[in-house]
Amino acid sequence: MDERTYSLYIVSTPIGNMDDISVRALDALRSCDFILCEDTRQSLKLTNHFGIKKPLISYHKFNEGLTADGIIDRLLSGQRACLISDAGTPLISDPGYTLVRKLIEHNIGFTVIPGANAVLPSIIRSGFSTEHFLFYGFLDKQASKRERELKKILDSEYPVILYASPHELRKLLEAIGRLSAGMRLCVNKELTKLHEESFYGTASEILSLLPDPPKGEYTVVTCGKEKENREEMSEGDMDELFSSLTSSGMSGKEAVKVISERSGLPSKELYARYMKK
Repeated sequence: MDERTYSLYIVSTPIGNMDDISVRALDALRSCDFILCEDTRQSLKLTNHFGIKKPLISYHKFNEGLTADGIIDRLLSGQRACLISDAGTPLISDPGYTLVRKLIEHNIGFTVIPGANAVLPSIIRSGFSTEHFLFYGFLDKQASKRERELKKILDSEYPVILYASPHELRKLLEAIGRLSAGMRLCVNKELTKLHEESFYGTASEILSLLPDPPKGEYTVVTCGKEKENREEMSEGDMDELFSSLTSSGMSGKEAVKVISERSGLPSKELYARYMKK
């Protein structure tokens, strides 16, 4: 455990692969007095898996305004707590903002234990520039607002990472296809899990590759306007990128697609070259 103790630990939890939990996260969960979580049933799977027996308190977007004051009272009395989400890092498209504001207002010590989330794996697997990128999360559920949001996203200079539920994914890709038919995308499925997979191409190309209906958890990465112009890539650059992508777990076929998108060279030509090695 840390030498310094805090009243609240904001703890990142696995997004699919239980081995992604950190030693520090487990220490915090085992030493706290209670755990705040979105869905107690979901969090019970995590705590049972690691043999952690702590009270689980429901804390989600529908009750956080009412619950936060009671939590602050408990922390001021000397108790310590952990805040977790169903998967990944709390506050990233998940509840917790209200509680953090109150912690700051009451000068209550807290820390963030970093760990798994879908943002960084998504941009890394996309093959798009990682120098600058934006995270947007879920689009608005209201159709008119969602359309306005999407237009701004597709006009962004930089790659943008979106979260998409499986039942909304096809609608999202169809909308992107209508607004920007040639926009290159990366759709990531089931990150960190056994059936992890990435799809590359335009919205219509990816739609033809997806199961109907889609199942699992997805992220969508847009390439950004800066990627409209193909990169000048030497053979050495391409070899280095191919090696880097395949070393990170990507298949040779997927890596070839990424290089094709970035260089503008035909994927068949690149596939013949790299599959011979």
